[in-house]
Amino acid sequence: MLCDVDNVIRFYDTAPLAALERAAGLPEGTTTGIGYAPAVDLPLLLGRITPDAWVESIAAGLTDRVGAERAHELGRALADAPFRADEEVVSLLRRARTHVPLVLVTNTTLQLDADLASLGLTDLADAVVSSAVEQVAKPDPAIYRIAAERAGVPMARCLFVDDRQENIDAAAALGMTTALYREPADLRKALGPCAEEAAEDPAVGSVVKAQRAGREP
Repeated sequence: MLCDVDNVIRFYDTAPLAALERAAGLPEGTTTGIGYAPAVDLPLLLGRITPDAWVESIAAGLTDRVGAERAHELGRALADAPFRADEEVVSLLRRARTHVPLVLVTNTTLQLDADLASLGLTDLADAVVSSAVEQVAKPDPAIYRIAAERAGVPMARCLFVDDRQENIDAAAALGMTTALYREPADLRKALGPCAEEAAEDPAVGSVVKAQRAGREP
């Protein structure tokens, strides 16, 4: 199983940022619209710039509207937005991992390891494929191939879960089974029997070990 992180497992609280935007007379979402534009965001996700440099890019896009000081405040609020893990999704993924290998495949920054540690999720998956480390981002087919290789299975045996349709379409074009995520029920449906509690059967352990080793049980 290959699973996205942001907006599937991890969710950001942008309420503090929205309050700053209202105070600055900006429509809510203005800062994220600038920060997540491909020309601004992609260098960060490919590990080519630091988060501080990203904040500078965001501020540059806001300075004419709110002034330099407030523009930097807004950029920093986006970069430092608090986040949480969806416990229901985490529980479903932990159950799935008792049946099949789990690989996180995500467009993210070089801070991901520290972020997962802060959430207590360093042991959630068998492997993590990060765009910033691999220097390739979804929906580039290369990152899906890397993820399938880390899972130890052919792409045709992978279930790929993501919240963005373009990423889903790219995975489907490579022969993967896909699930577009909107809520935990989508993940539960995609996982089917793997969403249930693992059976307490010694044989299950040998099956899981064999799958994680990339061979048939």
